[in-house]
Amino acid sequence: MSASPFADLMPNVDAAKWGEIGQATVDTLLMLAGSLPLTLLIGLPLGVLLFLTGPRQLHARPAFYAGLSVVVNLLRSVPFIILMIVLIPVTLKAVGTSLGVRGAILPLVVGAAPFYARLVETALREVERGVIEASLAMGATTRQLVLRVLLPEALPGLIAGATITTIALIGFTAMGGAIGSGGLGDLAYRDGYLRSRTDVAVVTVVALLVMVQVLQMVGDRLVARFNRR
Repeated sequence: MSASPFADLMPNVDAAKWGEIGQATVDTLLMLAGSLPLTLLIGLPLGVLLFLTGPRQLHARPAFYAGLSVVVNLLRSVPFIILMIVLIPVTLKAVGTSLGVRGAILPLVVGAAPFYARLVETALREVERGVIEASLAMGATTRQLVLRVLLPEALPGLIAGATITTIALIGFTAMGGAIGSGGLGDLAYRDGYLRSRTDVAVVTVVALLVMVQVLQMVGDRLVARFNRR
């Protein structure tokens, strides 16, 4: 019996290496599980703040919005490997290491939260203006507007944005492997590239593709379920 579904296709990959691939897959999933909740927890209110203070919105603050937009754009435009390197001193102070799963969580959140915030802002802008104005006319407070109108109406877009962000995080974990974050990216770089193990590289790529496909399918189903239109 094969040690893996891909074992028959990769006869040169021995049992020990399949064990490493399995552990690398688990590490990638742990990085995703550790960073995604924090990314959504930070990115959602940040996106709401961007929306509310944006042009022609309820609490429009042009100067504040411009400053916040610059910070968000800078953080989401920096290549993730560079961001990890820049954040090494902060990561060391926060978690005691800049390597492995623990060392990857903070940079992953810093890189992905601004990305999700922009998707949240975009989703909220898709809410019909008439719905917002009707809620305000009935005396809704800002808190009520956000919790009872904006977020429910924009839920499909928020879920779609969370799906895109999750897939982006998987890409970040793979890139972080080049500087020791662990996971499939680390294995692909260390064995697949540095040791010219094409078979290992192929297996890691397939594993990442399977993750992305499964997550996209789950996200699409959730969007369809909660879509009111």
